[in-house]
Amino acid sequence: MIPAVAIAVFAAGCGGKSAEKSGSESSADWANNLCSSLVTWSTSVRTATSSLKGNVNQSSLESTADDVTKATDKLERDLKGLGTPDTESGKKAKDTVDKLAGQLKTDVATIEKAVKEVSGASGALKAVSTVSTSLVSVGDQVTTAFASIQQLDTKGELEKAFRDSEECKKLAKGGS
Repeated sequence: MIPAVAIAVFAAGCGGKSAEKSGSESSADWANNLCSSLVTWSTSVRTATSSLKGNVNQSSLESTADDVTKATDKLERDLKGLGTPDTESGKKAKDTVDKLAGQLKTDVATIEKAVKEVSGASGALKAVSTVSTSLVSVGDQVTTAFASIQQLDTKGELEKAFRDSEECKKLAKGGS
């Protein structure tokens, strides 16, 4: 599931790593940082969710949800920490990524709530379904954000930066 999300994200554009940037940065650095954050998140979530294969119980679900929450919180911080790309539409691209960061907070709350409400085997399976749906939602939100950034990028400055970024190339390969 996650590798497909990563590929879909890359097809729409990619990048993010900084936690403290707030000024302008080159479009190449911005794209690389954005893709880097997405690679880290994708890898973390894939690792966390792989532990559930054939082993769904309250403890494994709580552990997985905790790992997914930590990874998604880090992604949110990374996205908020990105500077503004030095392009014509840089401010709008930054606003789009900041909006995505806010959406991630909602997704994490949904995951945490589902896991807290687990009772018995059927509850655990329901929680797994909710976590999976939330992760698909994150992928959709990322894809939508990058589609929006591409529409803003009338001069193709970010598109080239995404295409040339080594971190975005990793993301296209599934985050490895």
